[in-house]
Amino acid sequence: MRFFDRDRALEILQVFLTNPFRTVLSGIGVGWGLFMIVVTVGAANGLENGVSSDMGGRVKNSMFLWSRSTSKPYKGFKRGRRFEFNNADTEFLRENATSITLVAPRNQLGGHRGSNNISRGTKSGAFNVYGDEPGYINIDPVKIVKGRYLNEGDLENDRKIAVIGKTVNHLLYEEGEEVIGSTIRVQGILFTVVGVYSTFKTGEDAEEDNSSIFIPYTTFSKSFHTGDRVGWYSLLMDESIHADSAAAEVLSLMMQRKNVHPKDNRAMGHWSMASEFEEIETLFSSFRLISFIFGGLALLAGAIGIMNIMLITVRERTQELGIRRAMGATPFTVMSQIMAETIFLTTISGLAGVSLGVASLESVNKFLQSSGGSGGSFRNPEVSLNIVLIALGVMLVMGLIAGILPALRAVAIRPVEAIRSE
Repeated sequence: MRFFDRDRALEILQVFLTNPFRTVLSGIGVGWGLFMIVVTVGAANGLENGVSSDMGGRVKNSMFLWSRSTSKPYKGFKRGRRFEFNNADTEFLRENATSITLVAPRNQLGGHRGSNNISRGTKSGAFNVYGDEPGYINIDPVKIVKGRYLNEGDLENDRKIAVIGKTVNHLLYEEGEEVIGSTIRVQGILFTVVGVYSTFKTGEDAEEDNSSIFIPYTTFSKSFHTGDRVGWYSLLMDESIHADSAAAEVLSLMMQRKNVHPKDNRAMGHWSMASEFEEIETLFSSFRLISFIFGGLALLAGAIGIMNIMLITVRERTQELGIRRAMGATPFTVMSQIMAETIFLTTISGLAGVSLGVASLESVNKFLQSSGGSGGSFRNPEVSLNIVLIALGVMLVMGLIAGILPALRAVAIRPVEAIRSE
């Protein structure tokens, strides 16, 4: 005998339609549990998508290193000593740091977040100017919208060329005016524009990045008399090595080279995107876990509610079940009927909760898109098919468990006593 057939399906519908209000109330708990799981997991994904988008495509295994002042005396040097990185340190890192695949020294006019007067004809503006090597684009990617980025030939030949952000392009040039091949003045020095770029970042970070100018690292040093000084390092770590291990190796090497106390944690500043990603992934994984726990508890409460309703239904149908047994229905037939009714109610309620949850996420997503994506750090709330299938699987298991006690109660009914009952 099949677990579900046409006659059984009609019988199940008849049972629940006899008391629709009670049926709806009993299914709300399961539906609410599935709804909570879908919505809260989708909200967590929306927050994660927003935060990841705010990171603007930064490479996950990137690291940044800069010098500060020492906080411990060491090898005859007093506390509070200032030191700088230089080109020799760059070559040292490239030759000795086994956990680093790319070393990109960087300089900036005006210091951190510094700006300088850039002019072109009668127009001028205050923009960040960076001295970079071509490899930097592999650490902090940008989209080249016109022309090209820096290359090795620019470094070797000390070319006075510049790659400008789209905000610089907008403020210094008229609409439709040719940009590539034109010249701009950076502190009175002429540079030929060879490219225009746009950042992948969003918000204030995007505005700052698009208001920047990149020139070859070697040209920067000679044009602005920085000598062999390195402002800071942008590093690309080996993906097979944990970020903390890579950072520890780099710090150890540079501390030895610059005569800094091995335990002086304030002498060098460093920050890695990998650590940031790990914190984000841990945070949102915990959020999703909590969502499943609370949604699962609501689902459990709903399953208990359905079990209680089925127990009441079995008691109300004592005479009917007794007649079935008297007419030859086997215990398995009775049990399968009650189990089928329980699973049917659980499944319909769960699917309704999932559908409502997905529809809610889609509605929020469409609203964000219609408002220009102005959701701050909340974008594209979604839930994967795997999560939905897992939730439905848990729901079915709970439905099976919820149906066991009512089914056993139905089988325990003695036919003769059931027929006599009113």
